[in-house]
Amino acid sequence: VQFGGASGPVLDASAGDLLVIPAGVAHKNMGASTDFMVVGAYPEGQPCDMNNGRPGERPRTDENIHRTALPPADPILGTGGPLMQLWK
Repeated sequence: VQFGGASGPVLDASAGDLLVIPAGVAHKNMGASTDFMVVGAYPEGQPCDMNNGRPGERPRTDENIHRTALPPADPILGTGGPLMQLWK
């Protein structure tokens, strides 16, 4: 997965890995095996809001990112998980 646009870092993911991508972080699948799966989730009541960096998408995109609430808990380890400390 490449993060942050064309010059951003590329990270490898393996079976069992979980990547949580906060609102507003650009990301791109750089290739995957046929058994790769992506699960997208949005906060309750929040519709999917896809953007592609086209002219005119900002500042509305920045406003939507700012309004996105933090999740209530880490999706794997619950309320004691590290996500709430890492997601800033």
